Amino acid sequence: QLQLVESGGGLVQPGGSLRLSCAASGFTLNDYAIAWFRQAPGKGREGVSCMNGDGGKTDYADSVKDRFTISRDTARNTMYLQMDSLKPEDTAVYYCAANPLDKIATLNDFGYDYWGQGTQVTVSS
Repeated sequence: QLQLVESGGGLVQPGGSLRLSCAASGFTLNDYAIAWFRQAPGKGREGVSCMNGDGGKTDYADSVKDRFTISRDTARNTMYLQMDSLKPEDTAVYYCAANPLDKIATLNDFGYDYWGQGTQVTVSS
């Protein structure tokens, strides 16, 4: 069974950090473009960060650049999103995703056929 299972969300104060994890099973992550998306209440889904299948290129939304870092552990078949200097506007449900048809990653959600279940991140004092 092909699936992505997320963990690591929670409540954090502004300025704090969280690390989201996304474990893949049934397929190998490093064969695919991977990405993190988020959706805040009342808003559309937003691409946060992505990484090419070979790990050679990453991209970030302007709103998270220099604060968030995407990574992948091939031995654990797991992807991560390290989030630092969190702001209240980062509050959202975060989703990991993988694109089985293209190793070139984008922040557009088209083509990402495998999705995690979502994990809530709340930034509040």
